[in-house]
Amino acid sequence: MAPGAGVRHNFARRLATLIAAAGGAPLACAGHASPPATPPSAAASVQPSRPAPPAAEMADSTYLRSRALMVPVLGVTPSHVHDSFLDGRSGSRVHHAVDIMAPRGTPVLAADDGRVLRMRRNSFGGNTIYALDAGERYVYYYAHLDRYASQLYEGKIVAKGEVIGYVGTTGNAPKNVPHLHFQLMKRPNAARWWDGTPIDPTAFLALPGVKALAAP
Repeated sequence: MAPGAGVRHNFARRLATLIAAAGGAPLACAGHASPPATPPSAAASVQPSRPAPPAAEMADSTYLRSRALMVPVLGVTPSHVHDSFLDGRSGSRVHHAVDIMAPRGTPVLAADDGRVLRMRRNSFGGNTIYALDAGERYVYYYAHLDRYASQLYEGKIVAKGEVIGYVGTTGNAPKNVPHLHFQLMKRPNAARWWDGTPIDPTAFLALPGVKALAAP
């Protein structure tokens, strides 16, 4: 046997044994191992999944979509409502509402069936209305009204599309930019009706602003 032949023979036998143990596949470099051939379905099953929205959030969405809210300004369609919910405001505040532009005096409509909870005037919102939905789970807040509808009063049951006021610039609204500030809040409790968690109403505005048949 030639010098070194025994060593080469033993190495060849070890190499053959390793290849056989690997099922005949070529050995990959340890520093750059070939990925295992995983079926697409199995690969997809190990991908991290997005966390599901909290149950409470899902319940809010389901309920509010069932209400089919109306854009609360006469003649405005959902596609013309700009989502300004997360826009910044003075003093590092977040808007947490949508501003619906319209000429001064345009009728403001009830976005949903429900009940007028409060009619108040304050320095920020000017002439405002707080209303409950029919299930008394959510509060609708209408602000910067030029004036209230003449027949409106606290405790009044209102129908979706009923005129409740008119677009204006009262409160801290720019005097040359008449609009309705519309906010949707989850009702916290009966005592703190003004302090609910804001919900972006944009996705839940399903109907254009049209007067209810019985509305004046």
